[in-house]
Amino acid sequence: MKLLSVAIPCYNSEDYMRHCIESLLEGGDQVEILIVDDGSVKDHTAQIADEYEQAYPGICRAIHQQNAGHGGAVNTGLANARGIYFKVVDSDDWVDKDAYMEVLRVLKEFVYGDETLDMLISNFVYEKQGAKRKKVMNYRRALPKDQLFTWKDTKMFTLGQYILMHSVIYRTELLRQCGLKLPEHTFYVDNIFVYQPLPYVKTMYYLDVNFYRYFIGREDQSVNETVMIGRIDQQIRVNKLMLDYYNESKITNWKLRYYMVRYLEIMMVISSILAIRSGTDEDMAKKKELWQYARKGNFLLFLRLRFGFLGQGMNLPGKGGTYYGVNQVSRNILFGNRKRLVNGNGFIFGVPGSGKSFFAKMEMGNVFLNTDDDIIVIDPQHEYFDIAKRFGGQVVVLSTYTGNYINPMALPEDVSDIQGVIAEK
Repeated sequence: MKLLSVAIPCYNSEDYMRHCIESLLEGGDQVEILIVDDGSVKDHTAQIADEYEQAYPGICRAIHQQNAGHGGAVNTGLANARGIYFKVVDSDDWVDKDAYMEVLRVLKEFVYGDETLDMLISNFVYEKQGAKRKKVMNYRRALPKDQLFTWKDTKMFTLGQYILMHSVIYRTELLRQCGLKLPEHTFYVDNIFVYQPLPYVKTMYYLDVNFYRYFIGREDQSVNETVMIGRIDQQIRVNKLMLDYYNESKITNWKLRYYMVRYLEIMMVISSILAIRSGTDEDMAKKKELWQYARKGNFLLFLRLRFGFLGQGMNLPGKGGTYYGVNQVSRNILFGNRKRLVNGNGFIFGVPGSGKSFFAKMEMGNVFLNTDDDIIVIDPQHEYFDIAKRFGGQVVVLSTYTGNYINPMALPEDVSDIQGVIAEK
């Protein structure tokens, strides 16, 4: 029996699948690499899969099937897995060698030890094409490191910090016991892969290494915004299935319950944003129907999603507007769109500790999620650095002690009209 089975769903992947496979071959005989050719017909994916099976017998297996989509390929990989643990690596991604060795070391310790590990979590890196700096998704503040732990030992995940398919390795038998079967011919099923088994996970281990390298940059990639809007029906289908998988009676730990609700909240937000960005009446109707589906299926869950911070921002009347709170007398939700006013300026008044900063950050969050507007913050108290970094923004420190400063008296060296320059300044 192998230590780890890695399934690689491949569909017309000849341009990049070799890089993926070569990175996984570093695991040697401990690992089986399941190259699932998902009905590729436009290139040599099938031949490349067979080539690796012949070159590395006992390690690589080529599995050919009629096209069933990403989910169908993962299902096939899981059905054929002989490893104690199971991971999915997309054909345009790869893994880091040093981190890979650490992952295999930890898995081996549990296989030959007395304790059972259900889920191993590691970091992943956004390998965005053209980016000078790589963004790393880590879980240092949320999870204990280098030890076996349970849900009660976890801390709170920050907004935007979620355990994704790229960061997990599941115990193979656990996936089979929970009945995991992803929908075929559907994108974005990686959310189901990492979400449905969570109530069955009792023990976890966080290894703080940058293992998985997640490539972003192809125009036809499923996470491209234009592509996602075109596939909004598939996003909503996955969203509905995840709503159905949430069963509070099976989720005994409150921290896990909170995490799963937050995950659903961000999924509802993504579906809603895609509909809003589409701007069509048809997609706005789909957004409305999705929220109605949530209400009909589990009313208490719907209330948590609908009246949470993000949910309220996604359900303002019309295609625009920002949530500004609740009227303390009528209890009606307050919303508005500054850009529709003659003067969009505003002030936030309140006594110390009343929540002025939180209110400002809440408005920034709504603007960031719902619009393409720029957000510029003048921050003399250094209070908004974290939210700027969280939103992927830029922090510019203006000071006489840094290389960034403004000299109001500076004049260009070659000045033909000194009076004109002074007037402009």
